[in-house]
Amino acid sequence: MPKALAPWQVSAGGIAGLILSIGLARFAYTPLLPLMQQQAALSDAMGGTLAAINYAGYMSGALLAALIDDARWRSRLYLWGMVLGLIATALMPLSPNLALWAVSRYLGGLSGAAGMLLGSGLVLGFLMRAGRRPELGVHFMGLGLGIVVSALGAMAMDRLALDWAGHWWGFVVIGLPLLAATWWWRPPVPPPTPATAAAGAPSPRWMRWMIASYFCAGWGFVISATFTVAIVERQPLLHGQGPWAWLLVGLAATPAVFLWDRMARRIGDLNALLTAFALQIVSVVLPALSGSLAAALAGALLYGATFIGLVSLTLALVGRRSPGNPGKAMARLTLSYGVAQVTAPALAGAMAQSSGSYQAALWLTAAVLAAGMLILLRLRRLERRGEA
Repeated sequence: MPKALAPWQVSAGGIAGLILSIGLARFAYTPLLPLMQQQAALSDAMGGTLAAINYAGYMSGALLAALIDDARWRSRLYLWGMVLGLIATALMPLSPNLALWAVSRYLGGLSGAAGMLLGSGLVLGFLMRAGRRPELGVHFMGLGLGIVVSALGAMAMDRLALDWAGHWWGFVVIGLPLLAATWWWRPPVPPPTPATAAAGAPSPRWMRWMIASYFCAGWGFVISATFTVAIVERQPLLHGQGPWAWLLVGLAATPAVFLWDRMARRIGDLNALLTAFALQIVSVVLPALSGSLAAALAGALLYGATFIGLVSLTLALVGRRSPGNPGKAMARLTLSYGVAQVTAPALAGAMAQSSGSYQAALWLTAAVLAAGMLILLRLRRLERRGEA
């Protein structure tokens, strides 16, 4: 690694890490799910279970990240997580074996946690030490770009007429230069910092409601993240259009962090979160009400524009409310989000297998998101009464 890195190099390396660990190791499964169902005899229920195992890996990684304080170990685990992401991707095409796929999905979840939690902290810490304003939006563009890469990669390999295993090998090839960029442009190990006592934490009551709200956001996120392509492909008139819907999700998510940050400054954090929840409900209901391509693509566009806003706004709000130890507060939220990510896809897959469609799962998701809005309204009342 070069002795001195420019801020743009560290930012680019962090974005490459998010594309590898989130876009490939975790999200490539979404556009390839219908193909695996057609060619590798993967059922709806097992497809949902594999997604749940992936999110269990992510939650395990979040727990580990919350326990590691040593900066050297955070840096090492980040790099190991990136290598693990490529390994997880390469395990998928080795054999149509459910046990092997389960191991791959779990390792992919661990990699996603390393990229999202450890990598983001290291990159943003480097930018602050370099005297640069840490632009969260620039770094988290990697989430949207990861979805774009997974969608475009699947579409390109469709044109090459590759089978399901060939698609996975293609993503391994895409991952190699991403791993190289992440490795060479990784941020240097930060210097040790003295521990500080927690101060200015929000009330336990406010925090409990926020954790509950974030659980609802996690439920809405994971259903669409797992089944967007499969839902589109299940419509007889939309067969072959699923990757386009997934591409729209990524294109909408890439600039969304900037837009939600601006909206929060204008109308307040909770009002911006309420708006994001409402729009995500619309994104879920549209494909449930209509089987048209327009409804599917509009739902995908709205979903991409809202899920990243719910994540960035919530974590930023709780971090600001917990200046003494923001990492601990964010870890509690991440675990709540993770519980939803583990339970929701398994339940949705089982519902789809029993009914033959994703309609019931979509309506259940809309109801959970509506509950999240009610919780935020309760939080807003607490703030107005000065109980936050």
